[in-house]
Amino acid sequence: MSHKEHTQPSNGSQPAAAGQSSKSHRLTVGACMALVVLTIGILYGIHTRVQAQAALHDVAVASSAPSVVVVHPTVGASAAEIDLPGNAQAFNDTPIYARTSGYVKHWYVDIGAHVRQGQLLALIETPELDQQLEQARADLKNAQANLEIADITAKRWQKLLKTNAVSQQEADQTASDLVSKQALVSSNKANVDRLTQLQNFERVTAPFDGVITARNTDIGALIQAGDNTTPKELFHLASIKTLRVYVPVPEIEAASVAEGGKVGVTIDAFPKETFEGTIVRHSDAIDLNSRTLNVEVDVKNPTGRIFPGAYAFVHLKVTPGGGTVTVPSNTLLFRSEGLRAGVVNNGHVKLTPIVIGQDYGATVEIVSGLNPKDLIILNPSDSLADGAAVRARLSSTNVVHQ
Repeated sequence: MSHKEHTQPSNGSQPAAAGQSSKSHRLTVGACMALVVLTIGILYGIHTRVQAQAALHDVAVASSAPSVVVVHPTVGASAAEIDLPGNAQAFNDTPIYARTSGYVKHWYVDIGAHVRQGQLLALIETPELDQQLEQARADLKNAQANLEIADITAKRWQKLLKTNAVSQQEADQTASDLVSKQALVSSNKANVDRLTQLQNFERVTAPFDGVITARNTDIGALIQAGDNTTPKELFHLASIKTLRVYVPVPEIEAASVAEGGKVGVTIDAFPKETFEGTIVRHSDAIDLNSRTLNVEVDVKNPTGRIFPGAYAFVHLKVTPGGGTVTVPSNTLLFRSEGLRAGVVNNGHVKLTPIVIGQDYGATVEIVSGLNPKDLIILNPSDSLADGAAVRARLSSTNVVHQ
């Protein structure tokens, strides 16, 4: 009995201890797994926070970089036209003076009148000239009468000389007197012709077709003509069916000028129209002061819409340089070290040295330093530094490179 009682409790305690050991092991594994999960959660949270801080830093850096507007340079062919200023002039433009002295008897045209060649413009009354012409004609008749007597006498003396009725000396004198009278007749006839021409100048006529642009006389005005007087302009006449436009072409572009070539001409009075002009001639020499070639461009003006004196621009096609590009003038930076352009590359500015060719006003030709793929800053700040971070935009809304 005592042995059984002793062995039974011993057999029941072994399973209980094994259960407790298994339960303790499970608790330990659970605690470890919880610790691992917690550690992973903490690490993930830290990593996420670091990424958020890095992203926030990037946004802050990007926001602090100034925004700039950029353009791509265009190839040289886009700069194959230059605008040259000039003044439209009448094809023929002349003041009209009186060739004879007198008083204005009547004028027949005023400003704006279109006249034909030979049309009467004014009539001058010349009473003194008329009297001089009458006197010259009387002198001519007298000289002609004397010539007739001298001719008869000379012929008569030649016949008498054959019979020795007169001496050779007397015959020679009559012959010489005949020659003298002939010269006097010629002189008086020339004087009559001169005064007749002056009398014809009483009629002031138009030398060519055109329009009267000025009238500087009136009825009764005294007209004084002659070498010792200052002439007074009566009318001003302009031929406007064709206009001349003279433009100075830069020496470097002089080779692009070809006689007979067609060019576009614009007038400020007609901003939406382009008139066709023809290069008719040029000076064939470079002006030493301006280093330009003087070129004449003729523009047809059959209706007279374009007025002489109008300000005009001649659009001349020029031969672009090979390998050149064109950029707006407001992309240039003038620095002490030379001309620069701000080129954006990978969000940073590179101040690139450039060499310009032709200046076309709104644009300039770049012969070296840039290529068509570059992004050039428009209106760069004077404080723009090499290597500065920027945000480049082709427009106000589209970001093309950061």
